Amino acid sequence: MVYMTLGSSIRKRRKSLNITLQSLAGTIQADAGNLSRIERGELGVSETMLRKIAEALDCSPAYLYMQSDDALSAQENSQAYLVNSSSNNKLPTNKRPHVLAKDFVHWFRSAAPYIHAFGGRTFVIAFGGEVVNDKQFVALSHDLNLLASLEVRLVLVHGARPQIEHRLRRAKLETKLVNGLRVTDDDAMEAVKEANGAIRVEIEALLSMGLVNSPMAGSDIRVASGNFVTAKPLGVREGIDLQHTGEVRRVDAIGIQKRLDDGELVMLSPLGYSPTGEAFNLSLEDVAVSAAIALDADKLIFLMDSEGVHNLRGELLREMTAEKAKNLLRNVQDNEQAIHISEDINYYLPAAVRACEHGVARTHLISRHIDGAIIQELFTHDGIGTMVTELTLESMRQADIEDVGGILKLIEPLENEGILVRRGRERIEMEINHFYVMEHDGRVIGCAALYPFATEKTAEFACLAIDPAYRGGGRGDKLFNYCQERAKQQGCKTLFCLTTRTEHWFLERGFVEQNVEKLPTEKQSLYNFQRKSKVFYKTL
Repeated sequence: MVYMTLGSSIRKRRKSLNITLQSLAGTIQADAGNLSRIERGELGVSETMLRKIAEALDCSPAYLYMQSDDALSAQENSQAYLVNSSSNNKLPTNKRPHVLAKDFVHWFRSAAPYIHAFGGRTFVIAFGGEVVNDKQFVALSHDLNLLASLEVRLVLVHGARPQIEHRLRRAKLETKLVNGLRVTDDDAMEAVKEANGAIRVEIEALLSMGLVNSPMAGSDIRVASGNFVTAKPLGVREGIDLQHTGEVRRVDAIGIQKRLDDGELVMLSPLGYSPTGEAFNLSLEDVAVSAAIALDADKLIFLMDSEGVHNLRGELLREMTAEKAKNLLRNVQDNEQAIHISEDINYYLPAAVRACEHGVARTHLISRHIDGAIIQELFTHDGIGTMVTELTLESMRQADIEDVGGILKLIEPLENEGILVRRGRERIEMEINHFYVMEHDGRVIGCAALYPFATEKTAEFACLAIDPAYRGGGRGDKLFNYCQERAKQQGCKTLFCLTTRTEHWFLERGFVEQNVEKLPTEKQSLYNFQRKSKVFYKTL
């Protein structure tokens, strides 16, 4: 099977309709050269641009996404796994897709740490009304059922914008927008109530499924909803009374926690209620962030049209701190040509920043168009979208006894290749105070050791190892510089190392080759003349 990117999916649809590139560009008032680059995958496509393209090609953005690589590969893999695990599989042994089965086993095992970490944690998952409108909630319900079975405490926050707009058009009502906020008068409020009620019933119905031979088989999801959100009116903005449009005043965290303690899934609508008995139309982002803050949630997840946050060059950012996110938003305001920043990002990224600044550990921005996006984001190292955190995920510190297993996992492959001298678990446990580790989101991804020789005022730098999945990002240098600073603090004037394979790495960092006699006397007595390691020194 030949997989397609989103760009090639657009190209295939265009050609099937016999539409030229120039004609499409004229229809959507875009540059034909940029469209060509989008189709070749050289340029990202914003959510607004994608909607224009989809409309011109007489289809939906969801259709174009579903024809692209992510959707097709997920579908093919799931079919292969079903074939491989079916009791009625009659394929000859040499024809069965064992490679995919092995990949599945490897992935499942690698997900074990996340399964242990997520049990009993609270996740707030927010999505727009488009997820229900485009019939995507069925697939989402399968992922929610899986998370619930792992004892994750789930709070759903749904939007209703397309449903509200549909009812307003049907009633031939027009509403004004002030900075993206709808002016909700009495008639519009009736449409808001009707839309939220309908979408809530549909979601509850889909979460009640329990069909045999489906991902929902055996599920027992009880949904709790109610007046958990207290709101207040936004009042007059820019001289315009927003009427029934409001903002969150308080979230009943105690009431929600009781439902979660009872094993229920809590669903919040973008509606709030006041002590005077009024209802207010709220934004999805405000409700989601306020709920996550009030519940001290471990994760806040936004499902959106784009795949994540892109920088101004169009590169997907897998991780970013809240400070970096604020800088990006400032740059977008200053750059009118920020075509890679979708409308969704303008809504959700400021919400992610607010959540992180108020104590929510992780906020994830992922695509609603990729089947299983939540599972891929939560249970794989790299994820699939963008994760926003208050502080950087990587840190360095002195190792402790709990890190022995992680250190062994890093250095054993290098020992087997003869790059590092073999060390056993017992020796590492005895020397653990000499080791330093680099962590990424709580996982040890790098290590190095520093053995001081106080009399000679020098220290040996040894056992540098970086996880293969994290190489190429300058992490070896960061860990080396960290150890170098520790050596200075310990009063060392020089550093030395012994190596057989990586002499140029040390030469490039200011080390100079020396004779074995230059080593401290104690180290000379332990020198392995059969290994013939080269000696390098550096003045601090």
